Amino acid sequence: MQKELMKEITPLTQGDCFTLFSRVKSKFNFPLHYHEEYELNLILDAPGAKRLVGDHMSEIDEHELVLVGSNLQHGWFQNKCTSPKIREVTIQFHKDLFDENLLRRNQLSFIRNMFEKSSRGILFSKETTKQVAERLLNLNDKHGFDSVLELMSILHDLSVSRNMRMLSDASFNNAEHHFYSSRRVEKTMQYINQNFDKVITLAEVSKLANMSEAAFSRFFRTKTGTTFIDSLNEIRLGHA
Repeated sequence: MQKELMKEITPLTQGDCFTLFSRVKSKFNFPLHYHEEYELNLILDAPGAKRLVGDHMSEIDEHELVLVGSNLQHGWFQNKCTSPKIREVTIQFHKDLFDENLLRRNQLSFIRNMFEKSSRGILFSKETTKQVAERLLNLNDKHGFDSVLELMSILHDLSVSRNMRMLSDASFNNAEHHFYSSRRVEKTMQYINQNFDKVITLAEVSKLANMSEAAFSRFFRTKTGTTFIDSLNEIRLGHA
């Protein structure tokens, strides 16, 4: 039976280069999903969790770093993980962060090749993960142009690193697996992203979905793995 797949409406706006989430949590509860943006995901202290990227599924070690290409289905799940403090840093950036003309230059050939490989998902080596983990953890402390330069520098270092491994099979047809888990969820997420800087109430979004507040709360959590309030707060943090 096919897992239900959600299209994530990320908080990344056209006016920003990237968005970063840094969190400590006790469990993985976000459903299998995809989005247009590239995603670099650092997971620390989560041995036994399960990762699904494209058609590849594997139990993860204590630490890992994965680059997910545009519209590639992915998710991390609890499985055997019992860690009470899972550290996760998620960076999402636009497909056109690097202009196509720029990527064709010789100096960016490694980054171009890495982005092409990311359509299958890339797992970086343990050595590479250890080398860049601290920089990813500290990226949230940088602002403006300095933060963009640091992200680009990290991406370059990853692109020239050794022993990266592609995850999903080359024959996997990502487009065949794309379907919305709920039009109501997508409509709600779009509304939140457009109005995150205003007061948004449960009554307001429930009316938008044409449901009672209690029914909408249960429905939203079932479809997304998180509560409406938690999703709203996370989106606001992404814009902060």
